[in-house]
Amino acid sequence: MSAHKQHTIHREHIHHGWNNAFAPRLKIAPGETVNFEIVDASSGQLNRNSTQADLEKLDLARVNPVTGPVYIDGAKPGDALKVTVLSFRPSGWGWTGNIPGFGLLTDQFPQAKLHHWNYEPGHGSAMYGPGGRVPLKPMCGTIGVAPAAPGLHSIIPPRNVGGNMDIRDIVEGVELYLPVEVDGAIFSVGDTHAAQGDGEVCGTAIESPIDVALKFDLVKGAKLRSPRYVTPGPLTKHFDTRGYEVTTGIGPDLMVDARSAVSEMIELLSRRFGYSPIDAYMLCSVCADLRISSIVDVPNWVVSCYFPRVVLE
Repeated sequence: MSAHKQHTIHREHIHHGWNNAFAPRLKIAPGETVNFEIVDASSGQLNRNSTQADLEKLDLARVNPVTGPVYIDGAKPGDALKVTVLSFRPSGWGWTGNIPGFGLLTDQFPQAKLHHWNYEPGHGSAMYGPGGRVPLKPMCGTIGVAPAAPGLHSIIPPRNVGGNMDIRDIVEGVELYLPVEVDGAIFSVGDTHAAQGDGEVCGTAIESPIDVALKFDLVKGAKLRSPRYVTPGPLTKHFDTRGYEVTTGIGPDLMVDARSAVSEMIELLSRRFGYSPIDAYMLCSVCADLRISSIVDVPNWVVSCYFPRVVLE
């Protein structure tokens, strides 16, 4: 095959869960490129006209589909699959939902809420409700290869071979290295977001159908234990221009600290800027970043929630 050959996998070729026995939809050689047509995280259960009632009826067995799988010739256990993110082609629409039972603060926000985003592909931002403009940064939420363990594995948790990592910085230009555990690697990708905060605290970002072009290469005998990636340059320049509002959570449990930091940010956004608490929670999910600020000063740790002021101005 040509070293620069390009392929396309269409959006009907999706699956739910990881299984190394899935038949590949495509076989390629290292050095080739694949254009993946990606459906949104609801598998098309939601569209531009959907309502909160539709979100409440969401079939959770069909969420987080991935397009694929792709078999890469020559990939063997112990190798690394190098995936270069070449480009994204956004659709112009997405949604953010608070799904009951899902998210960092699910006990505080048990009710369903659906918000639609409409944006111009190629332009800088999407509007949120009566105010707030979120700078767009398309990324891949779920990207990975099949595990060695046989059978069907849930698509929801990330694992050592990638999957639903929701890493905000897997964007255009990134080189991602995935541990290969089975012949052919058996690669799939999905769960594209138009924007996401580090932490994706309500469980959804701007869930958006976004086609992605990826180039595949092999690093023989790399013996990775977990994914690695290289970014092409600065990561937060789309947010940094106006600084941040920052809240903290401090205590002996990082998860509790994260919850506290987000809760404090929700209160700040509600009191100072007039958002309803649930809207503030969902807005944090698409643009606020959780960071571990201190993890050495026993017995308490510090988690900070950074909310970009450019969204509010």
